[in-house]
Amino acid sequence: MRLDSYTLGTYTPGAPYWKQLLWYFVGSPLVESYWLPISPFKVWILRWFGTQIGQGVRIKPGVKVKFPWRLTVGDFVWLGEDTWIDNLAHVTIESHVCISQGVYLCTGNHDWSNPNFQLITAPIHVEESSWIAAKSVIGPGVTVGRGAILTLGGVTGRSLEPMTIYTGNPAQAVKTRKL
Repeated sequence: MRLDSYTLGTYTPGAPYWKQLLWYFVGSPLVESYWLPISPFKVWILRWFGTQIGQGVRIKPGVKVKFPWRLTVGDFVWLGEDTWIDNLAHVTIESHVCISQGVYLCTGNHDWSNPNFQLITAPIHVEESSWIAAKSVIGPGVTVGRGAILTLGGVTGRSLEPMTIYTGNPAQAVKTRKL
């Protein structure tokens, strides 16, 4: 690969430069802060920067969001400590979803077969009543079906079926979830 030839191609961050700078120097540090463990304040900041976010959302310290204007969060969602929403593309988290500590949601990757290491992005969609357990990783283009669970340290680059429990790297279905 030739990194000296790398370009973003047609990709853009989706916000004017002034908004990106304001987010990186003011908004992001406040949302990520361990000194301000107050969820309603963090929700307000995210809304101010363009996140569509519902009621009753709990945001723990250390949560990182790359681009809040590319994030939709439903009602009564929990975002655990040190979660990283690396959203070069849109991320949708529906209502009653638990994203546990240290989860990484990654919407971008590179084409290793392209000599210029071309950027590839795809959205992530986490459907209602799902649980993404601590230290799990979800890759670009994944939909987590309604009520699915990705267990501790699970890694997936493919979509997960509704009401199914997945474990491992790569994540494999182990059983059907019953309510």
